[in-house]
Amino acid sequence: MGESKLTKAYDDLMGHLYEAMDDTLHTVADALEIAKEKTSELGGHTQEEINKIADYVMRDVEHVAASPQREDRNDSWSEWLKFDLELIENFALDAFMSIADKTRVKLAALEMEAKQYHPYQSGDVTGPGTFVCDACGKQIAFKSTSVLPDCPECKGTRFSRC
Repeated sequence: MGESKLTKAYDDLMGHLYEAMDDTLHTVADALEIAKEKTSELGGHTQEEINKIADYVMRDVEHVAASPQREDRNDSWSEWLKFDLELIENFALDAFMSIADKTRVKLAALEMEAKQYHPYQSGDVTGPGTFVCDACGKQIAFKSTSVLPDCPECKGTRFSRC
């Protein structure tokens, strides 16, 4: 796929994702599937190309959604982009910012739900990652599938994934 074809597909998919996420009934995953279908209907792209572009879009959106939010939104976006917002040429930034904001809200809700319904406790088997003791804040990192021990610092038994 040529460079201009790639960037057009990215913008098309971003536009469709923006429209789909405007309906608050859709999860991010559902909205992405709708966006992929609409982009496919435009023609000119294989399903593999559309999936690749969707991965690029979600990588960028999740990167921004997971970044710390600051009071002055324009300054934080300029900092993330590493250039002045005035240099953006098209609607893509508005769509991108809106999707990232909605994704941030949905990610926060998912994180809260995951912590509430899926707490980690000593004795649980878990995949690689870093966990923090809910009692004292001690971090424990695993590079492979492991069993969570009691906290080596305070003997706490409940953890959150970092």
